[in-house]
Amino acid sequence: MENQQLAMFPLGMVVFPHQVVGLCIFEPRYRQMLHDIAPENQFGTCLIERGSEVGGNDERTSVGTIVQILGAHHLIDGKTLVMVEGISCVEVSSWLEDDPYPRAVASERCCDEVAIEPALLKSTQSAVRALRNLQSEVFADQCLQANCEMDPDPWVRSWQLCSMTPMSVLDQFKVVSLSNPNDRLRLLAEICCERYGDYQRMLATDMPVPPFV
Repeated sequence: MENQQLAMFPLGMVVFPHQVVGLCIFEPRYRQMLHDIAPENQFGTCLIERGSEVGGNDERTSVGTIVQILGAHHLIDGKTLVMVEGISCVEVSSWLEDDPYPRAVASERCCDEVAIEPALLKSTQSAVRALRNLQSEVFADQCLQANCEMDPDPWVRSWQLCSMTPMSVLDQFKVVSLSNPNDRLRLLAEICCERYGDYQRMLATDMPVPPFV
């Protein structure tokens, strides 16, 4: 995809490639978007830097993700629950008028064509699993999978680790903005190290869990 118009759904979170998330569509403009993008059932997401997901007048990042609708369920109150999967990264070159919903001229942002370092992938995966194990102790009332099934493809696995890592929205954006997969893995390892220390201190002192910022 190169410099094509793309329907956009700005969010207060980052969706990584190969990540599956659920979204609730309730604004009339986005219900119209769902109608317009059929049958391809693809649209773009990006992070809202400032503002709200509802009503518009928000400031948006220029890096996002193309998502594919896997399924949708229409509720009697007019809302639609959709399950989407991230497909690839996208870069916005310009925003068009929000009429009737956000649209942008965008192109697929390819990752650097470098080999993923096997040792780095393995060590980062260990760091993510260790963090999720500790997270399950901090949030004892929540069910967290530490050993999720991982794809054998190193590229897919590297993105899976991004979606599995508990981190702030700002860190999510830093991660998705990197085009070099090895740089992403190194940043994930750093984030895991920082967050691991936070969780250890909370367990040792019964400190409240700080919000992701």
